[in-house]
Amino acid sequence: MRLGLMAVPLAFFALFFAYPVVAIVGRGLKDGGQWQLGRFGAVLSDPDVVQVLWFTVWQAAASTGLTLLIALPGAYVFARFDFPGKQLLRAVVAVPFVLPTVVVGSAFLALVGRGGLLDDLWGLRLDTSVWAILLAHVFFNYAVVVRTVGGLWGQLDPRQEEAARVLGAGRFAAWRRVTLPALGPAVAAAALMVFLFTFTSFGVVQILGGPAFSTLEVEIYRQTADFLDLPTAAVLTMIQFAAVLGVLALHAWTVRRRESALRLVDASQTARRPRGRGQWALLWGTFAVIAVLLLAPLVVLVERSFAGPDGYGTVFYAALGSAASADSTFAVAPLDALWNSLAYGAAATAIALVVGGLAAAALTLPRLRRGPSGRTPVISRFVGGFDALLMLPLGVSAVTVGFGFLITLDAPPLDLRASWWLVPLAQALVGVPFVVRTMLPVLRAVDSRLREAAAVLGASPWQVWRAVDLPMVRRALLIAAGFAFAVSLGEFGATVFLARPDQPTLPVAVARLLGRAGELNYGQAMALSTILMVVCAAALLILERLRPLDRSGEF
Repeated sequence: MRLGLMAVPLAFFALFFAYPVVAIVGRGLKDGGQWQLGRFGAVLSDPDVVQVLWFTVWQAAASTGLTLLIALPGAYVFARFDFPGKQLLRAVVAVPFVLPTVVVGSAFLALVGRGGLLDDLWGLRLDTSVWAILLAHVFFNYAVVVRTVGGLWGQLDPRQEEAARVLGAGRFAAWRRVTLPALGPAVAAAALMVFLFTFTSFGVVQILGGPAFSTLEVEIYRQTADFLDLPTAAVLTMIQFAAVLGVLALHAWTVRRRESALRLVDASQTARRPRGRGQWALLWGTFAVIAVLLLAPLVVLVERSFAGPDGYGTVFYAALGSAASADSTFAVAPLDALWNSLAYGAAATAIALVVGGLAAAALTLPRLRRGPSGRTPVISRFVGGFDALLMLPLGVSAVTVGFGFLITLDAPPLDLRASWWLVPLAQALVGVPFVVRTMLPVLRAVDSRLREAAAVLGASPWQVWRAVDLPMVRRALLIAAGFAFAVSLGEFGATVFLARPDQPTLPVAVARLLGRAGELNYGQAMALSTILMVVCAAALLILERLRPLDRSGEF
């Protein structure tokens, strides 16, 4: 039964992930049918490539460290403090994570770029500074640390730390010896996820980095789209792929360690009102960080979208409805990108729910135990590999996937280059991991004896799913759909290759407008980014109301 559930996800990933990626890499590394592995040495000896590799690793490490430094106090506040508006603020904190990277780049461009707020007030511009990239990455990943670490922190029994203090340990010593070891795996898991997201950063660096800064993902795009240098792009793709595999392997190990942490309790039992000046200072400090780092760029983004040439108004929004006012690369009015994105997102969500739901159901089935020889059964190792496969689209170059779609899905029976479904299929690849990680903890929490009882009474597997699993996972299914829809709306790396000029998505339209000079183009980019931000934020706020009080899931 497990293999039957895996059939559709495996076929989907084989056709729309492995096949395009292997094909584009093979085209770059083969010459006359022979593999040219010497190209690795030629590419890696290029000083410009070495500089890109160094900056990619350096900025990812710096972004990860800065995110942990800023977000860990927030994780403690949300885990241990109870205050009015906590649920709303928790939703606000998570908004940046679901925003498209193009919108994040646009928000920081409006704040620190040429003609931005800081430029207008003090003549300060950071648009080509590494600091702008680092702060944008903190903005984007703050919620990863707060939810991953704070979710576990809120469930740790504080009485264990109190017992250590009763035995004579000081406050810091008790925290270091009791709480920190339990939080260690969660902190490591959060750090690895932040490193993964920043290591493969594309939209933020593309907008804020300028020609001076480039990550592997940006360089793959430049080599592919600007120079048509497939050998260099293929080598860089393989390097990024190897790095992603290493990060995902470490992440899987930390998740397993986290599952064996200290005894957990209901998070609602550990939160209390702040006491003492130190705790109140920490609470207000967290509010200040959220206001300055998370809310200010979004507020400035909205402000710039209304700041017309003749004062505040809706001139940029009005211009979105006319193709004549758009850049010449648009075949339609920029506002049409909204309806295209909604249609693509709905289709991608449906695909992701089917593929991810079947994958989560397959991973929920009990694993086979080791045999008498102590060896892990082959099927168990296969399931572990299948689980890792589902996470790969989050780290493998979306640019490579998008370009791979163009060169592989162009002949029967998979001639899809002129098909409307090409974009949703690429977007669904990014949505599937979120569906799996949202539904898997809930499915694993369903008592298997209920399924067995239904089967004993004569129910078929489909009837068991409909009568037992579906009522319990209905809310998780809605949450998974919301996450898949939000990330589909913001997908940019693959869509920039696949979206037709007459059917652009919102991120593609924003990038095109920002790539053209002129106040009108810039204002329309800010207006489109604001619209996309509002749609994503609304989806997340709805998800937050649907999310159960038990927040022990994987994210």
